[in-house]
Amino acid sequence: MLHLVFQSPLQTATLQRIGDGDAVLFLESAVLCLLKNSIYNSQLSKLLTTSRLFVLISDIETRGIAAAELVEGIEVIDYSGWVTLTTQHKPVQSWF
Repeated sequence: MLHLVFQSPLQTATLQRIGDGDAVLFLESAVLCLLKNSIYNSQLSKLLTTSRLFVLISDIETRGIAAAELVEGIEVIDYSGWVTLTTQHKPVQSWF
């Protein structure tokens, strides 16, 4: 499954619904939750052991965030990468 996460602040219930092998793409304001110094750091690090986490490069650039400021292991992708994720993972679930 591919989870598209738009919500900020991030809901713990959303993280609990992410299964092993799922992919998660953080978009818009949700990218703020991916910062190393955020309160979600330990939850995201744990989630990275069973799932792949992605962020859209245009969303972090818009907010002045460098990839080095993100929790280690989060993959930065472009729109082409987003299209690839949607073709590789079915179904797609959006979280607003």
